[in-house]
Amino acid sequence: MITLSEFDGKRVAVLGLARSGLAAIRALLAGGAEILAWDDDEAARAAAGDLARHDLASIDWAGVTALVLSPGIPHSFPQPHPAVVAARAAGVPIIGDIELLGRARPNARYVGITGTNGKSTTTALIGHILATAGRPLEIGGNLGTPVLSFAPLGQDGTYVLECSSFQLELIESLAFDVAVLLNITPDHLDRHGDMAGYIAAKRRIFAGQRPGSVAVVGVDDAICRGLYEELRRSPARVIPASAERPVEGGVYAERGRLIDATAERPITVLDLAQAPRLPGSHNWQNAAAAYAATQAMGIPPEVITEAIRSFPGLAHRQELVGMIGGVRYINDSKATNADAAEKALACYDAIYWIAGGLPKEGGITSLRPYFGRVRHAYLIGTATEEFAATLGTSAPLTRCGDLATATLAAFEAARRDGISGAVVLLSPACASYDQFAHFEARGDAFRELVGRLVRGEGV
Repeated sequence: MITLSEFDGKRVAVLGLARSGLAAIRALLAGGAEILAWDDDEAARAAAGDLARHDLASIDWAGVTALVLSPGIPHSFPQPHPAVVAARAAGVPIIGDIELLGRARPNARYVGITGTNGKSTTTALIGHILATAGRPLEIGGNLGTPVLSFAPLGQDGTYVLECSSFQLELIESLAFDVAVLLNITPDHLDRHGDMAGYIAAKRRIFAGQRPGSVAVVGVDDAICRGLYEELRRSPARVIPASAERPVEGGVYAERGRLIDATAERPITVLDLAQAPRLPGSHNWQNAAAAYAATQAMGIPPEVITEAIRSFPGLAHRQELVGMIGGVRYINDSKATNADAAEKALACYDAIYWIAGGLPKEGGITSLRPYFGRVRHAYLIGTATEEFAATLGTSAPLTRCGDLATATLAAFEAARRDGISGAVVLLSPACASYDQFAHFEARGDAFRELVGRLVRGEGV
């Protein structure tokens, strides 16, 4: 655990008592701080016990040193939390846990990864490469492990952090030694006001970089290409990464081969078919970015490529959870928007598609080019009628309501049809909050349902 001794004897407010908030409280208490904690959810307050006794919207902010804000709580759009308004009026700094980590362990190396899609996989892959190379590290952030739960690392250690746009907005002074931006497509616009606000939040991954820093930029979308051209005038070393085209001075994939063009002439370093847990061209960009980042950190290319081959993959990201009668069951619950679901739909030719939940702006209209791959769609949750209207007659569909009904219906159809190479794919293109606490719970439920089918127990 990190000890936040900077706040010894000082009063610190903590708003939001989920995993990151509770980890912040533990680290602050270990450092001798006095805590004022609150969560609007009564159950979360109950779990925090006596600590959650101060409604931060109505306290006297005089003498409070900082407000540590959970990234899930709005501080700008659509409307700032009342406690945020009160803290700002009192001139109290509003920061997040990643900023606190940077202050507590200033001598460690920091690698930050962001992007609309692919950041979890790329974060995990970079961590796997560094671990394979024997580097001391901690990995987490938006990926799962709260950063203030990490072990304290020194100059020989590296913190590998997946950073959401919400988290990046709460960083004041931490500058990443290696910063990776994979892609930007519309998402979370309700929290950032508009697309310009979202882009500005993502761009903060490069804030404060200096000579010796490294910026890895995916250049397969127009927004990031523009940012890449801007960053080339920055003091950092800027490396482009692509899954679509050769890039001078960067790392790219070409016909399934990973090419290192950072030296005088391009060199093929890996056949990506040898990395079975990184299926699809979208993962080629993840691999290219991870290769660029870790090579810039001094990891030998042969170590990087061996680690890419052995990468075990991540739960809920095109995770193979079962095989029944030659049909693969794929858990892609992390696909909470259409852009993420597209990556999975592009990988398979005969798909029994489980989709739906709480829809994002734009729904699945962008996925029309892939509807011909869908043998049958099984719709669940709030998005059912919207998705049914978009699918129209492009693919057969069934309104299933819930995940268990959809999984059983897809199993029965796939068994009946007997198509070689078919997949039952949970790739919802939706948030999970209408029926599940989070996408992990949705994916875990699917894994359990498939396990019952594998064991012949039914659902």
